[in-house]
Amino acid sequence: MKRIMSVILGVLILMITAGCILQYRKGEGETSCTKELFAMDTVMSFTAYGSKAEEAVDAAMKEIERLDALLSTGKESSEISQLNAAGSFLVSEDTKMLLKAAETVYGSTDGSFDVTIYPLMQLWGFPTGDYHVPTEAELSEVLPLVNASRIRLEGSRVTLGEGQRIDLGGIAKGYASERVMEIYREYGVTSGMVSLGGNIQTLGAKPDGTAWKIGIRDPETEKEGNSGSGAGGILLALPVENQAVITSGGYERYFEENGETYIHILDPRTGYPADSGLLSVTVVSENGMLADALSTSLYIMGAEKAAEYWRAHGSDSGNAFELILVDTFGKVYATEGLRDKIEMQDTERQVKILER
Repeated sequence: MKRIMSVILGVLILMITAGCILQYRKGEGETSCTKELFAMDTVMSFTAYGSKAEEAVDAAMKEIERLDALLSTGKESSEISQLNAAGSFLVSEDTKMLLKAAETVYGSTDGSFDVTIYPLMQLWGFPTGDYHVPTEAELSEVLPLVNASRIRLEGSRVTLGEGQRIDLGGIAKGYASERVMEIYREYGVTSGMVSLGGNIQTLGAKPDGTAWKIGIRDPETEKEGNSGSGAGGILLALPVENQAVITSGGYERYFEENGETYIHILDPRTGYPADSGLLSVTVVSENGMLADALSTSLYIMGAEKAAEYWRAHGSDSGNAFELILVDTFGKVYATEGLRDKIEMQDTERQVKILER
């Protein structure tokens, strides 16, 4: 079963795997470049505009491949796999930074975001696709391993609790998109975008000066139409500049057994798939790493607690963010910073604005 992109570009982009095309709107000799890459278990798309557009995209793709080799739980040689196998390991600056960020979100969300959830994911079979509904006895054996407060970071050495294993997948793509933006800037790119399997992050505006327009999929039609894979309709469009737009939804990956549906977003407190009353959570922020971590943890928390979290943390310096929530009744909620930006594709559906 393949992962579905939950966020798609609302602007036409030419998808090419090699070479770049001449950009006609700006200075002489300036090019636009779009390339695709499969990494981190998903298809990624990179777009940049500038005199060094192709060099920027190539450097960004090389960085993604480096991070994939470093952080993947599916590669035995990766740093994360070696840490999981040994229980204690000297890690790189990238991994250390991710773990510190994960620790902060773990604390602020009361454990809803927990990188030690990997043994649970394995128990349910999500990493391999060999799905399994665990028994209560199996859950009671594995659940005590899920506790990020047991991770110890001393200098560059990370030590896990007995039997623990980690997965940084809930924050790694956000970190990767941040790195892409840094590389774009190093190459003089002032207009660019990266889509990491649905995690969208933009640099500046489009070359014509207008905002990038991102389409958010409708989780109701997505679920009805894909049976685990496929495409749904667009719920709304959102103009953004210099921001990440990251969505988590239960429709992205799931399996069905005996008439029951089990989504891949697991609640670290119960060991079961999250049942929060939400279908999707979209986080909009200049901080892609934060948006990635929050999209999952706020989905687990549910609409009421997600709104409370936004009111408490949504205006934090350097970490400001806005939210779009879709509940199981199809109701759409958006925080007040998006009040005049959302463009609903179905004019009969209303957006309830959440205020501080």
